Amino acid sequence: MGWAWRREQWAVAWLSVAVLGAALVGAAGAFEEGTAVYIVTMKQAPVFHKRLDLERFGSSRVAGGGGGGGGDTPSTSILMKPRFLMCRHGPAQPMNYGLYLVRLQNSLLKRTLRGERYIKLYSYRYLINGFAVVITPQQAERLSMTKEVANVMLDFSVRTATTHTPEFLGLPQGAWVQEGGPQCAGQGVVVGLIDTGIDPTHPSFADDLITDSYPVPAHYSGICEVTNDFPSGSCNRKLVGARHFAASAITRGVFNASQDHASPSDSDGHGTHTASIAAGNHGIPVVVAGHHFGNASGMAPRAHIAVYKALYKSFGGFAADVVAAIDQAAEDNVDIISLSITPNRRPPGLATFFNPIDMALLSAVKAGIFVVQAAGNTGPSPKSMSSYSPWIFTVGASAHDREYNNYVVLGNNLTITGVGLAPGTDGDSMFTLVAAPHALKNNVASPTEMSLGECQDSSHLDEDLIRGKILVCSYSIRFVLGLSSVKQALDTAKNVSAAGVIFYLDPFVIGFQLNPTPMDMPGLIIPSSDDSKVFLNYYNESLVRDETSNKIVSFGAIAKILGGQNPNYGISAPKVMFYSARGPDPEDNSLANADILKPNLIAPGSSIWGAWSSLGLDSAEFAGESFAIISGTSMAAPHVAGLAALVKQKFPYFSPAAIGSALSTTTSLSDREGNPIMAQRTYGNPNSTQSPATPFDMGNGFVNATAALDPGLIFDSSYDDFFSFLCGINGSAPVVMNYTGNSCSSSAMTGADLNLPSITIAVLNQSRTITRTVTNVASDERYTVSYSAPYGVAVSASPAQFFIPSGQRQQVTFVVNATMNGTSASFGSVGFYGDKGHRVMIPFSVISKVVHGS
Repeated sequence: MGWAWRREQWAVAWLSVAVLGAALVGAAGAFEEGTAVYIVTMKQAPVFHKRLDLERFGSSRVAGGGGGGGGDTPSTSILMKPRFLMCRHGPAQPMNYGLYLVRLQNSLLKRTLRGERYIKLYSYRYLINGFAVVITPQQAERLSMTKEVANVMLDFSVRTATTHTPEFLGLPQGAWVQEGGPQCAGQGVVVGLIDTGIDPTHPSFADDLITDSYPVPAHYSGICEVTNDFPSGSCNRKLVGARHFAASAITRGVFNASQDHASPSDSDGHGTHTASIAAGNHGIPVVVAGHHFGNASGMAPRAHIAVYKALYKSFGGFAADVVAAIDQAAEDNVDIISLSITPNRRPPGLATFFNPIDMALLSAVKAGIFVVQAAGNTGPSPKSMSSYSPWIFTVGASAHDREYNNYVVLGNNLTITGVGLAPGTDGDSMFTLVAAPHALKNNVASPTEMSLGECQDSSHLDEDLIRGKILVCSYSIRFVLGLSSVKQALDTAKNVSAAGVIFYLDPFVIGFQLNPTPMDMPGLIIPSSDDSKVFLNYYNESLVRDETSNKIVSFGAIAKILGGQNPNYGISAPKVMFYSARGPDPEDNSLANADILKPNLIAPGSSIWGAWSSLGLDSAEFAGESFAIISGTSMAAPHVAGLAALVKQKFPYFSPAAIGSALSTTTSLSDREGNPIMAQRTYGNPNSTQSPATPFDMGNGFVNATAALDPGLIFDSSYDDFFSFLCGINGSAPVVMNYTGNSCSSSAMTGADLNLPSITIAVLNQSRTITRTVTNVASDERYTVSYSAPYGVAVSASPAQFFIPSGQRQQVTFVVNATMNGTSASFGSVGFYGDKGHRVMIPFSVISKVVHGS
């Protein structure tokens, strides 16, 4: 009771944000043209960096080398102080310092822009010291010239990039058992989600299902914002915090208050879905369109959820709002940040890593927060990656072994696969097919509006002609854009007494993932354009027309629909989905390749059941439902965020890099049949263009939650390593100074030198020496190093065997030589095989090779 009272008292103060939002709406309309939102970073250290200096004061600190060369003195030990033990040394001092930074920011604006118009949107103070402000380019230039300012950057836009996946990932018999069962899995860990908000009334986020001790983690200090549509009591022991950030969007005039909601409430559905995947309650019944599809659970069902809404249905989001959300989540002391969002364009400038979001996340990693981001839905082209930095754990999307398929059996004995969570037609009876354009009232020859062919309006259709038959409708791009809906077509079919409905795919709908759609009558969507052509050919060839007038005399095509409410389970999963963004990781806008592997791994992202907001508008087909089945790397990222919570629970001292290493080195490289994981290569008919996945498709492989809880060896990296990496980029010293406030010393470090659980070399010019340092987090063990060299490359490893006591480190050196010229990527692997059963695998990728003397 005391905790709830404290949270509500804090939340009252947060109501001022809604007042600020109202003021911004008025100001935005009156603000002169030529202004824009800028993110300004100041040189003085933010609150967390200041606090870290205080905690380190008086202790000896050994400066470590980079990456694998760290030897026995890395700058930050893998065994970090648990974040919940990082005491605040008297909260008054950091709080006062934060207010001091805000006063400095305000003073700078008043002094530099004296008497001029501007709107300050946010004060960033915890991870970065800076602010977001609406100003003209001329004002931005003047701010950039002041001695206090480090960097000024134009704001940019971003976009959003289960019942069975716990079983597919082996959690009930594996990782959950190790954590004490689903009733314990993830407890004490706070997962912060930056997304479209949450529906607090959903049973996936209730705490009244929990009867035993389930306290809010003491280290979490966030609040629950209170508004009219997010009332007092929305938060609980499960949903421990909720805020929203929309100042940049409101200022631009794109915020639709009636649709987007200036509160943590989710009017889209995406945020509710991702939150439930990561940490939704265990055993929640999934009932959609009146049918029970099983019980849902998050990956870490006992973990706690904190929501930071910075994305909206109408427009996506903006970096200024996202950075504010990241800054607040870190100050609130979340353990994990999950972002199912990506930028709308590749960041400009010296390198993709230098953008406000990635640099804020670098500070979050310094604060001990594990950061997960969706790879993006821009695949399958090479270099389509939308998550760039080595300190961010990037997740691609795979299929899993459950599929919902229904079928249409045609009168010519052809069977066509469809998608539709729908019952079948009655028995073995065949039903006449009638296309909507051929069933118009008053014998109209053809429809004058697309919506008629899409079955969106029953008033123009002849009920007597359609009654008892299967209505055929077009699924056009208008369905993708939300201008037409399956639900409306179903209403049309019912209004004209159809026995069922079949949608054929318009040829212009290419590269769009059709999810199984709930239907409360027999129906399906044919998701393949080729199959749609076959279906239409049969239909058209079966029409009987008058030879003189060419009018249709009778409909000869018949079919029956086989139901699709029960899943099928295959063995050819996982596989990389066509939309999942691919590497190599682009280092800059010239598309130069970085020495960094992206994605880090793949996780289930196709046809994922998750909680759905009662206000959700993102998918019209699931409007009013409490669960939805959707696809994307947005669904893959929270799977990993939840699994990371299980790792964090077992190893509370692990650094973010250590958590990422445990997940990466224990992946699966084969499907359920034991064959190599495949990757879809095209938008159209993707299953017909599969080939074995490479590390640029799947990273280290498919996540294996149970194995990640016993990784054996860890590849650790610290903030100082990432800082040295940034300094090693040619010409980066001023940019690094602007973003971090620290000066670069001489650094020749590249991404290949970072102590990552992978080796990636973009350009192998004759020869290269790579080192990796492993730390034993299990018992004493003897390891053998084995490797498969990429084509065109010779590799040697030293030592080839080593004994490593528990808690100790071992450096391994790889000498890599090009044996042929080439610009095509080739792939190999390195395995560390322990005599107690540990198997630690990392991929080895080389793109361009240059032989000496060529």
